[in-house]
Amino acid sequence: MATKQAQKSGQIDLGQLPVPQLQELKTQLDRELEHLTTSFQSLRTAQSKFRDCINSISQGVNPGTADKPLLVPLTSSLYVPGRLTSSTHVLIDIGTGFFVEKTVEDATDFYNRKVKDLQDSLKDLEGVINGKANNVRMVEEVIRVKVLSAQEQSQKEGAGS
Repeated sequence: MATKQAQKSGQIDLGQLPVPQLQELKTQLDRELEHLTTSFQSLRTAQSKFRDCINSISQGVNPGTADKPLLVPLTSSLYVPGRLTSSTHVLIDIGTGFFVEKTVEDATDFYNRKVKDLQDSLKDLEGVINGKANNVRMVEEVIRVKVLSAQEQSQKEGAGS
């Protein structure tokens, strides 16, 4: 009866699966967990870049820096001298190579929203990762119990002969 209820709800009774299938399931869950963890790190990196943009705006774009020379990166190791043309407006990359001119305040607000959106996504993803990790632990425990049970059974049969 419990097995039928588990099947109706989409759950699998791990105790009914043979060890090879459990090992396949664990391998699949491990791959999913690795992918989710990689995605989590990518979102963290993006969030950090947006925070860097906020810091750059607050520290580098103000009336005090308007006349000072600065270095403009062309690549990660190539810079050219430049000057800030406006201390009140910036161009922001909104994705896929499109840039929009915004006031410093609007740009800061844009990046703050991005950071918050990513924080919400990270929180949701963390819940999914924790659920997958719990699933992996459950499968590992069932495998361990089945292997120990099989070893005990073979020892009993060996002692009975």
